[in-house]
Amino acid sequence: MRNTPEWLAFRQAYAACQAHEAALRDALGDLLQRRLTASDLENPDKGDRRLLDQFAYRYTRLRDDRGARLIPAILRLLGEEIASLPMLDRLARMEQLGWLPNAEEWSDMRRIRNEFTHGYPETPDERFERLHLALAAAQRVLNIFQILQQKALDRFSELRS
Repeated sequence: MRNTPEWLAFRQAYAACQAHEAALRDALGDLLQRRLTASDLENPDKGDRRLLDQFAYRYTRLRDDRGARLIPAILRLLGEEIASLPMLDRLARMEQLGWLPNAEEWSDMRRIRNEFTHGYPETPDERFERLHLALAAAQRVLNIFQILQQKALDRFSELRS
């Protein structure tokens, strides 16, 4: 199985997601340690901007790479025909197979990500509220990735080598 295109695509997606996971954990830890306030978001300094950018980038990349690369790769390795399936159907299939706890969370995490990264709330309090929603959603993205990692380790013994 190790040399098939499906296996190689899975390994690449898995490695990319692991890198995003590690960087997102670092950014989350730094943000929690920093304890930003609503007034900090009014005029963030260079360090806070970089930290917020790192958080937004890694949250987006882990969520997006998991959906665009890792989930399709897992489904292909499981022998599922997914070429004609839209993303929501792929997520539903992952849930049916026991790999995802709740396929419907995907839309919520996407909405939160979009509001945090693309929204322009008027007040610092609104920005602060969106940051906290994004922090909670990022933690959920990490938790779901941990579930996928464990399932992959259990199912694909080649990952252990």
